[in-house]
Amino acid sequence: MLKTSLLRLSESNTAKKVITRAPISRSFAQRFVAGDTLDDALRAARELNDQGLTVSLDFLGESVKSREEATEAADMAVQIIESIVRDGLDANLSIKPTQLGLDIDEAFCRENIERVLGRARELGDGQGEIFVRLDMESSAYTERTVALVEALWADGYQNVGTVLQSMLRRADDDVERMLALGARVRLVKGAYQEPESVAYPDKADTDRAYVDQMKRLLENGNYPAIATHDEAIIDAARRFVWERGIAKESFEFQMLYGVRRDLQTRLREEGYNVRVYVPFGDSWYPYLMRRLAERPANIVFMAGSIAREAKADGLKKPAMVVGAGVVAGIVATLFLRRRK
Repeated sequence: MLKTSLLRLSESNTAKKVITRAPISRSFAQRFVAGDTLDDALRAARELNDQGLTVSLDFLGESVKSREEATEAADMAVQIIESIVRDGLDANLSIKPTQLGLDIDEAFCRENIERVLGRARELGDGQGEIFVRLDMESSAYTERTVALVEALWADGYQNVGTVLQSMLRRADDDVERMLALGARVRLVKGAYQEPESVAYPDKADTDRAYVDQMKRLLENGNYPAIATHDEAIIDAARRFVWERGIAKESFEFQMLYGVRRDLQTRLREEGYNVRVYVPFGDSWYPYLMRRLAERPANIVFMAGSIAREAKADGLKKPAMVVGAGVVAGIVATLFLRRRK
């Protein structure tokens, strides 16, 4: 029921006005979203680079309904790439296929992607090309996205990779397809609500699959991204690379902007590469609500993340303690209003 309510709230203009106009909720959102504009995102990227952290920039948006919107998203993707090069940032780009028109027309979507990849190629040479990650969406898009990466590689675009979700039963096969191709993979557990026919219903099964797939990628992958905030899995990765003599520079950990910044810093200090996924854009409200809706336990997780950082900081930042309860309070309030 909570998931359904959150999804409805993400589409509610009334709820959007309530949340976006409340200073404390917007302040909370700004912890997880760099800002409304590209300049905001570039500022955040520079600050993270100064801390020794690399970045993946994501202009918020998905499932666009018109060719005009998809073209505008492709224009923004090109602008991001040009800004990365202009500002000398250690960053790459993440973008969703549906943001570029996959639901409108696959050929049109591919034209947009090729325009983005082509500009990335023009601005670099070989390893100097800006890397572009096609984000993975629900299981309805998994095969189309994996096949799209394979087709792009076949046409010579080798600065593109994707994301695989360990909770999907097909993920082992998808890992092997990307290993055979040589494409870069970001491995995530997956946050979408999926039917049991295509996904593991139990977290323990997803965790086991994630660790197995992570090891395959660490041993044989092309600079894999281990995207998780799960410290048990992070520790398993650290042990595995130490036991197998795998170089720390051959892979990276990835985490979300504003989540477990203490852990990001600690891993970087230990010599691991850490990349922060930095979303931006004025669509922050549906982004935040959908992230919570994808798995309502994220409400507790995000609040706990802030609380852990506050504790690690010696409770020197009272705002962080307050923030630990903000999102749960906002959602609970709106949920009750919805019921009334």
